[in-house]
Amino acid sequence: MIISNLNDTICAISTPAGTGGIAVVRLSGTLAIDIADKAWQGKRLADCKSHTAHLGNLTDTDGSILDNCVATIYRAPHSFTGDDVVEFSIHGSIWLQRAVVDMLVRRGARIALPGEFTRRAFASGKMDLAQAEAVADMISSTSRAAHRIAVSQMRGHFSTRLATLRERLLELASLLELELDFSEEDVEFASRNHLLKISSDTLSEVNRLYQSFRQGHAIKEGIPVAIIGKTNAGKSSLLNSIVGDDKAIVSDIHGTTRDIIEDTIELGDYRFRFMDTAGIRHTTDSIEKIGIERSLHAAENAQIIIMVIDTSSATPVNDFNELCSNINTTTLPQLIVVLNKSDKTDSATTDGIMSAIRKKSDEHNAKFTGTQILPLSVITGEGMDIFRKTLENREVVNNSTGENEILITNARHAEALHHASMNLKAVVDGLSNGLSGDFIAQDLREALSHLAEVTGEISTPDILASIFTRFCIGK
Repeated sequence: MIISNLNDTICAISTPAGTGGIAVVRLSGTLAIDIADKAWQGKRLADCKSHTAHLGNLTDTDGSILDNCVATIYRAPHSFTGDDVVEFSIHGSIWLQRAVVDMLVRRGARIALPGEFTRRAFASGKMDLAQAEAVADMISSTSRAAHRIAVSQMRGHFSTRLATLRERLLELASLLELELDFSEEDVEFASRNHLLKISSDTLSEVNRLYQSFRQGHAIKEGIPVAIIGKTNAGKSSLLNSIVGDDKAIVSDIHGTTRDIIEDTIELGDYRFRFMDTAGIRHTTDSIEKIGIERSLHAAENAQIIIMVIDTSSATPVNDFNELCSNINTTTLPQLIVVLNKSDKTDSATTDGIMSAIRKKSDEHNAKFTGTQILPLSVITGEGMDIFRKTLENREVVNNSTGENEILITNARHAEALHHASMNLKAVVDGLSNGLSGDFIAQDLREALSHLAEVTGEISTPDILASIFTRFCIGK
């Protein structure tokens, strides 16, 4: 658990560990400018305006010069933490970074705990808890799409949506309270139909936010893509071609891949997590059977399935049908059927296989959001550019981050929304069935409480500790 005194003046290196051209040492607290001035040779920082930068020398406690650098001043409350802040942009020597922090500690500051700068921003009301978590997400984002979601949440779009939902529920709560207060009098402040509409609309929005977690989490961690197919269809070769490395063993021997092999790559704005799986076939090998079970499990949990069909096999259409029949999923993944080894068949044969599979795919439409069929040859590379563009342009990706779309990427937020949804479902059921207002009010209060947990209006030390320790020192 983080235990800190908000009145302390804290310091830390705010740039990544290691040597670089520039490193930033941040100093924050009521004594930040005083401590900085003791170490500064140049214009007196106490006389400087907020949001100004100044060139000078940093000196050690013995008067020796540590560095010629830039000091930037941010005066309270117009700073990230809400306190006075001084940031020293020094040369990126590891020794120098440590020496400057050590000097500031000897002059009266203390080293910041993990996440303490952001925690102070939360404590001073500069951001709520959801925005603070978005700072950590932005720091760790690995794709443009994940960064875009984090920026949206850091700017408060998600928090604003939650505030709107809470306002609706507070309106509902007040109307229920009035109903209870005047229950013995012939006065109706709002019909049950009106109350039911407010609660139903709010429940729908909370459910939409909760259900967006699967897409949001996938974009944050990497969109899961399962590569499945029969043995020797070219799955491992396809993975190696996609990631540009010999990640998976390629062999003419059937059943070479026994376990799931993963690798990630960025295509366009998104990060994809590819999973090469064991070939699906009838086998008596107990180890290979386990691999096949894992293959099907990976397919069931993927957002995109790449089904590799060997066009040179005797039964490519039957292979497609059998693979589809083995996949049991309720998540409606996107399906890309890759007709591999097209270099071994003439164009007429490939076109015939494509047409037959397209007709057969109608029987399995209920399992997939959409199906696309692409001929390619991993060996010659023909069709690989189209394949990559197809991945980048899948609707499951592009439609999930619209300008006004809010996606949930945080498991804590999703859990709170799930609990709020269950309470709101009880409110809707209670209003529909004529339940007494005092029983409905209890579920309503719990729903409000769960929504407040997301933004930190209701929080515990354990929750705060688990969130802010995600940050590196200096953040």
